[in-house]
Amino acid sequence: MPRYVALLRGINVGGRNKVAMADLRQIAAELGYTEVATYIQSGNLLFTGEADNSAGHARALERRTAERLDVRPAVVVISAAELARAIADNPFPAETNGKFLHAVFQNANPSADDRARIAEAVRAARAKGSADEAKLVGRTLYLHTPDGFGRSELAARLMSGPVAAAGTARNWATVTRLMAMLTDAG
Repeated sequence: MPRYVALLRGINVGGRNKVAMADLRQIAAELGYTEVATYIQSGNLLFTGEADNSAGHARALERRTAERLDVRPAVVVISAAELARAIADNPFPAETNGKFLHAVFQNANPSADDRARIAEAVRAARAKGSADEAKLVGRTLYLHTPDGFGRSELAARLMSGPVAAAGTARNWATVTRLMAMLTDAG
């Protein structure tokens, strides 16, 4: 059976949308998922599911979380194979600090408008002297922020717009740890 990671957006941030990881694991078990585990308090859920249907799993987790916890996070579900592909496709492999590289995972491929917004954000950040970079590969947006994500003009532009609203970001250290956890369980 396929292994997955569900990435919940906007929970346990700034004291808002509190979700205990034990509750998240229970919700996954109620949905019939097995080998359920969580990683850190930011909404990373690993599980095994019968159907090969990332979008269906995302909808089920969103619905059940809203019903049980009265919290409505966006959920992106990625199969172990998709996460391995995203890691292999990393356009910034020379970056060794996992906090300076982020992946923004989305449930759907970005539209032409989204691609234009990303390109415009890169141009605007560069015009202000930023060394930050963004590359879109499939449905994953990679953000390289060598001066730090929190100080990044590009990250601020991208994470406040519709491109980020359709997905959720994880730093590269978390991305590779999640892959290791998926692999260890399989």
